Amino acid sequence: MSPLIPQDPDALKQHLAREVQGLREAARRGAGVRLDRHPQPEGAPPEDEGEELCACGTAGPGHGCGDGGEGHDPWECVCATLPAIPLSAALFTPVRDGSGRTVDFTVQAGNHVRAAEWLEAPDRQIGRRLLEVQPGAAVGGLVGALDSVLTTGRALKAYALDYTEQRSDGLHRTKLLYDASSCGGKVLATWRAAHNRMELLSLDAQYIGSMGWGTWDLLSGEVAWSEGLSSIFRNDPSRPLSLAELCDTVLLDDVPRFGKFLLALVDGEEPSGTEIRCSVLGEVRTLHLVGHPVIATDGLPWSVHIIARDLTSQVRSRQRLAATRRQSDRLREEAAAERRVAAALREALLPTRPAELAQAGLSVAAAYLPAEADAAVGGDWYKCRLLPDDRILLAIGDACGHGLSAVARMAQQRHALAGLAHSPGTHAGQLTTWLNELLCADAAAETATAVIGHIDGERRFRWACAGHPAPLLLRDGTASALDTQHRGPLFGLLPGYEYATATVELLPGDLLLLYTDGMVERRDEDIADSIDTLRKRLMGCRGLGPQDALDRIMDAYAPEEHEDDTCLVALKIGSRRAARR
Repeated sequence: MSPLIPQDPDALKQHLAREVQGLREAARRGAGVRLDRHPQPEGAPPEDEGEELCACGTAGPGHGCGDGGEGHDPWECVCATLPAIPLSAALFTPVRDGSGRTVDFTVQAGNHVRAAEWLEAPDRQIGRRLLEVQPGAAVGGLVGALDSVLTTGRALKAYALDYTEQRSDGLHRTKLLYDASSCGGKVLATWRAAHNRMELLSLDAQYIGSMGWGTWDLLSGEVAWSEGLSSIFRNDPSRPLSLAELCDTVLLDDVPRFGKFLLALVDGEEPSGTEIRCSVLGEVRTLHLVGHPVIATDGLPWSVHIIARDLTSQVRSRQRLAATRRQSDRLREEAAAERRVAAALREALLPTRPAELAQAGLSVAAAYLPAEADAAVGGDWYKCRLLPDDRILLAIGDACGHGLSAVARMAQQRHALAGLAHSPGTHAGQLTTWLNELLCADAAAETATAVIGHIDGERRFRWACAGHPAPLLLRDGTASALDTQHRGPLFGLLPGYEYATATVELLPGDLLLLYTDGMVERRDEDIADSIDTLRKRLMGCRGLGPQDALDRIMDAYAPEEHEDDTCLVALKIGSRRAARR
C-alpha cells in the first residue's frame, strides 16, 4: 500500500480507481478467453436470426412444436415448462363480466412449488378461481395488477402483496412478491415469499444491531447491499453506493482514516476496524466499519466485504450524557460555592457567645438544621447576647425562603434588631414594633416571624411574639409552652401595629427552648400535635445542659422529617451566685 494516504474524497477516489484498474489488468492477464463454437464472418447475421419462433416463444433443433402444424397447442407447451420453474408459478386465464371487465382469474396450470409452508401449491389449484384459492389477494389488489399486464402489455416486476389468510391452524401472514407477463391473452405469473426464515432472522439481527453489510466486486464493479446497510444510508436497496460514491459521504476530517481502511482492503489486507462519520441526507452518522477482502487462488483480491454498525444513537447518548455531566458539575460547583458563602455567612451571622453569657449566670447552645442536606443556611436566625445595660437579648426568627436570598433577608432583620436593641430603655414590644415597620416599609420584603425578649438581672423574661411558635420551658421535669395571648401578626403584614409583651419569672435550673416552625411543621400532622411531641421530648432532657439537650432532641428526629429549615436555641438559667462570680 502506498504510504501516502489521500486526505480528501477526490484524491481518495482517484487513488482507489488506479488501484482497482491495476487489479483488473492483473486479473485480465491471467484470465481465459471464451471461444465461440461457430465463428461468424464479419457482418454475418446471428445464427438464430430468421428462424420462425413458436407461439410459445421457443425454437431451434429438437423443439417439438416448431412447425406449428395443425393441432399444435403452444399453451400446452408453456404449461409443460411450469414444473421446471423454482418459484410458485401458474398460468392464469382472465374471468370477465358482461361488460368485459376482469373480475377474477382461473388457474389453468401450475407447478408444485409452495411460496410458504402454509400456502397451497399452484398445481392443487388448477381449474379454480384465484380469489378462491388466494382469498387474501382481494385486499391487496392482485387481480387489478394482473389485469394491467393484459391491458398495458407491461410485465409486472416484484409486485409486493402483504398476504393474510385464515387457515385451520390459525391466521397467517407473509409478504409475497409477484412477477407476471402477458402470454397471448393469458397471464404467466410467479410469486415467492419476500424473505425466507433465515433472511427474516438476518433482517431482525441487522435491525437490533443497527448494522448492515455490503459486497463490492472489484473486477466487475457489481455492488450488493443488505437491507440493513441501505437503511443506514437511507438509499434505495436496488441502487447501492459504489466505493467512490461511498467516499463522497465521508466527512473530510475522517477521509484519511477511511482511505487507510479502504486501500488496505483493496491491497488484500484485513485492516482493523475503524470509526468514521458520514453525511446521510444532511445528517451526520457515526459508523464502525470492519472489512474482509476475498482473495482468489492467484493471490489477488477480487471482492471486498464491509460490515457497518451504526453508532449514531450511542454517540448522541454519550454526547447528551457528557453535556448533562458538565451541567451537573457546573451546578455542583455553583451549589458548593453558594454553600461556602452561606456557611461563612452563618458563622458570621449566627455566633454563640457562651463566655459573656456565663458571666451573667446563663449557659446557651444553638443548632441549625437545614431542610436540604447540601444547604448551609436559610432564613432562620437567632440572637443571644449581653447588652450594655446588663440585660440579655434573646431572639429567634424565620425569614421566608431558602438559600442566599433568604440569608440576605435574615441578615437584614438580624442586624436591624441588633441596632435597635442598643437604644436605651427599649423593651421587647418596642423592638418588635420597630422591626415590623421596617419590613412593612420595604415593598420587596417578605413576611417573617420572630420571638424577641430580654432577660434582666432579676431573671425575668419579658418577650413579644410576631406570629412565631411559643417558647417551651422545662422546669422540674415538666415542660410547657409559654402563654401566647399577646402574640401579634407576622412581620410585614400590618404597618402601625403595636406589639404587646408578656413576662415570665425564670428560676435556677430552668431550661428555655426557642425554635422555628421547621421543627414542628409536618405535612401529615397537626401543628399542635407536633408541638406536643416536641414538649414531651424536652421533658426527657431534665438535668441536661443546653448542648446535651439539643443533641438529644435532634437525635430523636430523622433528617427527612424536617421539611423546612430549623433553628433551635436552648438557654439554661444558673444561680445568681454564679452570675455574681
